[in-house]
Amino acid sequence: MAVKEKVSEAAKAVKSTAKKAVKATTKVAKSAASKKDKVVLAYSGGLDTTVIIPWLKENYDYDVIAVCIDVGQGDDWKAIKSRSLKTGASACYVVDARQEYIEEYVWPALKSNAIYEDEYLLGTSTARPLIGKILVEYARQEKAVAICHGATGKGNDQVRFELAIKAFAPDLKVIAAWRDPKWNMDSREAEIKYLEDRELEVPMKKDQSYSRDENIWHLSHEGLELEKTENEPNYKHMLKNTVVPEEAPAAGEYVKIDFEKGIPVAVNGKKMDALKLLLELNKIGGRNGIGLVDICENRCVGMKSRGVYETPGGAILYFAHRMLEHLCLDRDTYHYKQQLSIKIAELIYDGKWFTTLFDACMAFVDKTEETVTGWVKLKLCKGAIRGAGSYSKYSLYNESIASFKTGELYDHKDAQGFITLFGLPLKVRAMMEQQVGEGQAVLKSKKLKKRPTE
Repeated sequence: MAVKEKVSEAAKAVKSTAKKAVKATTKVAKSAASKKDKVVLAYSGGLDTTVIIPWLKENYDYDVIAVCIDVGQGDDWKAIKSRSLKTGASACYVVDARQEYIEEYVWPALKSNAIYEDEYLLGTSTARPLIGKILVEYARQEKAVAICHGATGKGNDQVRFELAIKAFAPDLKVIAAWRDPKWNMDSREAEIKYLEDRELEVPMKKDQSYSRDENIWHLSHEGLELEKTENEPNYKHMLKNTVVPEEAPAAGEYVKIDFEKGIPVAVNGKKMDALKLLLELNKIGGRNGIGLVDICENRCVGMKSRGVYETPGGAILYFAHRMLEHLCLDRDTYHYKQQLSIKIAELIYDGKWFTTLFDACMAFVDKTEETVTGWVKLKLCKGAIRGAGSYSKYSLYNESIASFKTGELYDHKDAQGFITLFGLPLKVRAMMEQQVGEGQAVLKSKKLKKRPTE
């Protein structure tokens, strides 16, 4: 018995030693893994960013922290989070930034009347600074050493992401996969093969090959027939949020929007928060074919790019906001703001949201909006918008002055002295030209045509 007990005790001792060794090895392995540097990846769940997860682990030996930022794409974030973890991400965070995006990025652009190259309502451009900022926030929380994005080397988004990152975290490394010398995939097929070779899930998109960007404000389309400017867009195949205008109801519909200090707060008399308001206007505008734009724009990287944009709710809001400003802003302020709106649009488009100049411009805009309070009524019909009335207690329109009748505040005869002084520089110049016998005011000026008298 004593011998057996000794053998048993010896066996137990061996097992205990083995277990301790395994635990120690596991602990060392975990410790080694925990010492890996972390990278925060802007993760959309699409093919590019799904490929980037294993690519980062293989080429940089990073722990990959995937960050999904919901600005209204309408994606299945639960499935996307699961995909990122199965593909190799150490963690995945999903941020619902829709309300923040509208209130802190869309509304400032709207208050500015910022429109890029007369057409584009800056849907993608306004979202990128927020995404870049949130990536930095997670990088700081996770103590990451780098941030990675999947924007291509030809687009604007690489600029917008990286300027936002530089503004908040100049110390962080930025990895742009498509520009990285270690990236050797140049097509969708190559990316699919990369995942299949590693027995990883291949995210399949719907039967649509347009390059798209979607958020709560807009939906953009690029590629396919749009790459040739001679082609008409295939709207019936392309559109997702807006009906083709000619197929919209012939009767159209009215919509009334209330503003407070330049910010929309109610639709058709019903108060709503920013998210509900924009969702409602997207529905109203979408069913009436509102907000379609086909533009060949100048990218900030130097090339021209053709895109089709759907911005149904945004187009309604911009039209209504301008209408209200026509009531509430004086001539000099409105005209100066028109000039500044172009500059603000350029700053937003180029990713310069977090700059001193942008802050200074917005300080001016906020001042102009102090009295932009009231309501606007619009008629929407087959893609067109027209005004149907507006009101503000701060309106600078004065019926007694504007009327054709002579009143106490404005006498028609008062205009004579004004025109004399307003036109004095022209008259002085013309007198000089007649005196020297040169210029447009001479008796036989070549700029004056001889008209028939019969």
